[in-house]
Amino acid sequence: MAEAGPARGDDPRAPVVFFDGACPLCNRSVAFLAAKDRAGRLRLAHLQGRFAQETLDPELRDVGLDGSVVVLEPAAGGGAGRVSLRSAAVLRALAHATDRPWLARLAERPMVVRLLDPLYRFVTRRRDRWFGREPACVMPDPELRARFLD
Repeated sequence: MAEAGPARGDDPRAPVVFFDGACPLCNRSVAFLAAKDRAGRLRLAHLQGRFAQETLDPELRDVGLDGSVVVLEPAAGGGAGRVSLRSAAVLRALAHATDRPWLARLAERPMVVRLLDPLYRFVTRRRDRWFGREPACVMPDPELRARFLD
């Protein structure tokens, strides 16, 4: 899963983690991912942002009750690449951040996703009640901000 050098906003080969920028739980999760991703492999983008609007289908940008984290892994040499949602996206993002490819292999197993997606939805449906909601997307610190696409 390792790539050469840190991912920056201009690296089209690096995976992109799209998340709900107004969700405190999501922001903490992204900060956790970034802390684990010392090599800077992941790029980040808010689901409410311009890059998501230009890149993802409208149903993938939903931040409602069952809103999802989305991981886009561009195909080598261009092309559509892989789009992962919910628990599969979390596993694939963790695989890139921690350089543990076995996590990505778990995301490819339908039984694992069928077991983890209900837990993902359980948390997603309660996240606003448990963690609140920001009136707008939170701006990260400057170091983390360099990894954002918008």
